Amino acid sequence: MSAAQLVRRSFARKRLPRPQWRQYATETAVPVKPSCYGQPLCQSHPHLVKPNELTPGIPAEEYETRRRKLMDNLPDDSLVVSVAAPIKYMSAKKNSSSPKGYRMHLFCGGKDTDKEKWDGARTTFRDAANIFNADEATSVDEFPTYLKSIIHQFSNVYVDLPPSVLRKRGGPKYASKGLLRFLASPMSGRTDHEAVIDALASSRRKPLASEVGKLRNIKSPAEQQIMRAAADISSRAHAKTMRFTGPGLSESALAAHFEYLCSLSGAQRLAYVPVVASGPNALIIHYTSNNHLIREGEMLLVDAGCEYNGYASDITRSYPVSGSFSGPQRDLYFAVLSAQKTLISLCTESSRLSLMDLHRKSCDLLRTELKQIGFTLSSGDLERILYPHLLSHPIGIDLHESTHFDRNAPLKAGMVLTIEPGIYVPPSPMFPSHFHDIGIRIEASPFISMKCLSAQSTRSYYPSMPRRRLLMLKVHVRDYLA
Repeated sequence: MSAAQLVRRSFARKRLPRPQWRQYATETAVPVKPSCYGQPLCQSHPHLVKPNELTPGIPAEEYETRRRKLMDNLPDDSLVVSVAAPIKYMSAKKNSSSPKGYRMHLFCGGKDTDKEKWDGARTTFRDAANIFNADEATSVDEFPTYLKSIIHQFSNVYVDLPPSVLRKRGGPKYASKGLLRFLASPMSGRTDHEAVIDALASSRRKPLASEVGKLRNIKSPAEQQIMRAAADISSRAHAKTMRFTGPGLSESALAAHFEYLCSLSGAQRLAYVPVVASGPNALIIHYTSNNHLIREGEMLLVDAGCEYNGYASDITRSYPVSGSFSGPQRDLYFAVLSAQKTLISLCTESSRLSLMDLHRKSCDLLRTELKQIGFTLSSGDLERILYPHLLSHPIGIDLHESTHFDRNAPLKAGMVLTIEPGIYVPPSPMFPSHFHDIGIRIEASPFISMKCLSAQSTRSYYPSMPRRRLLMLKVHVRDYLA
């Protein structure tokens, strides 16, 4: 008997019998390929979307709650035009006669057999209305005429112009014309265009993003669960990439390894271009070239996170390539880590601190830590040179949700933000030479709680340290209205 036959036989002895599952008359049918819908649903993708969910992890009821909260926050006689994508728009108007308190009209592409051959399935108007709980769903080509027919009924029109339109010159009226051209079918009449342009350019037009941003600041339990899953995927990828690291590898190889691990775990994409900065490259805050080789004895800074089910994660770890710190590397690393631990403990609603308060506190803590390891700092040295960025930013559907976030307002339970102190020491005689060309940043994304982090959540931030490698701070870290 050959060796190969022996191996096959030994495996055959260990093979377990296939379980015999009971068959039921109500067993769920196997989803049909290709899908009949323009987005994953429970009927077509049960492995991604659970029953009662509209998007993975988010129940349909939560989208309805978001829309109702938005409309409740607006004055009476309000019309909302939400631009979701080049082929889908939503308008909602306050209506006291509706059980919801408003009516929603969804404009979308509908079925198109020719385009579906190239791009995949599209959802019918009837299904779109049912899926999104809209009162009506019609072709996006009808949008200009419909808007013209109802816009005179409302004193407040909430709409955001696409960024590509806002960048154009010519003032609000020109920008509004760009929006209508962006929305309208080539067959629509010019009269319809001009009437809606005049309405959107009037004083009745108000920004929508700021109103939605207020709702996005506080994350629901479902959102928190998705963000925790995103951070878990990124955290595991960081740990495995750390073990993969070694002298002679390229920074780009580590970036590719991280992305591969995230994809393998179910992430749809990276949340941003990763930073893999070896040695002095870590002094460049947004170093994304990732085109150098990693050398023995260097520190490596990896800032990378995945996007999972529409929500971003953001993690930074700094560690020695060789597996053990030099004396200066260790001192600088633990100076940053000590400051970060204190800052995370302050991420509570009861602390009554704002993001700017936390940033000022981070400067005080880092200044104290640096003095203890031999830095002599003059006024402004820390903020201008060693620590030139802010401590924190809110995170969620977007990596940086800062546009409509008040950095001077007290933190509220349910917010999610990053805590990322860093020190970057240039080769300057102003600073001790043995710290030159070392850049260290450690980043976590804590959930803001009412009082203090529980023992369980604290353990999730500070895991055990693998042998010979210090595993940096483990982290738990599109369309809002659907």
